[in-house]
Amino acid sequence: MTGFRLGYVPGVTPAKWVRIWTERLPRVPLELVQVSAAEAPDLVRRGDADSVLLRLPIDRTGLHAIPLYVEQTVVVVPKDHLITAAEEVTVDDLADELMLHPQDDVLDWDRPPGRLIDERPARTGDAIELVAMGTGLLVVPQSLARLHHRKDLTYRPLTGVPESQVALSWPEDETSELVEHFIGIVRGRTANSTRGPATPQRQKKPAAQPSKPARPKKSRRRR
Repeated sequence: MTGFRLGYVPGVTPAKWVRIWTERLPRVPLELVQVSAAEAPDLVRRGDADSVLLRLPIDRTGLHAIPLYVEQTVVVVPKDHLITAAEEVTVDDLADELMLHPQDDVLDWDRPPGRLIDERPARTGDAIELVAMGTGLLVVPQSLARLHHRKDLTYRPLTGVPESQVALSWPEDETSELVEHFIGIVRGRTANSTRGPATPQRQKKPAAQPSKPARPKKSRRRR
């Protein structure tokens, strides 16, 4: 078997699945390739990765995609902001707030709530910098808030807005044995599950057969 290339978008952490892969297929190297959310579907369409962990929705033309889990949506604010007094924030709480809307926004909506700032930062990381400067607030999946963590910022869960969904995607006509292995891992199948292909194992040398004791030779009597 050859190696396996796995793409993943920012904020998604495949470390647990990579560890299980290494335990089950120690002779098949797994290479991680980080890719932007916009480029993730084309990564596998071009054959530059065997599969990719991305966020839905996507254009599924020529692709399989199985949802894995839903991410909580949060609002990122400065630590001294009034919103930090609440454990959870609603859309109404943001009605009068200046809001940032980065061009690489991964949430399935037209715009965030609140008073939208006209100029859109190119990347989420740029928007985080602007939040720290007091320019506005930012709504993102919790994983991205953690990825761009800063000591002067915090976040609160936001209700009444779309949530992002992480999925595993691969080419529609190329479900290889290695892809089947990884699907089994992310779905929590055991190594001996009958639903997935058998895990390659090292061939064992046949046990040596015990040698039979030699028969004593019969002595010949002289006549």
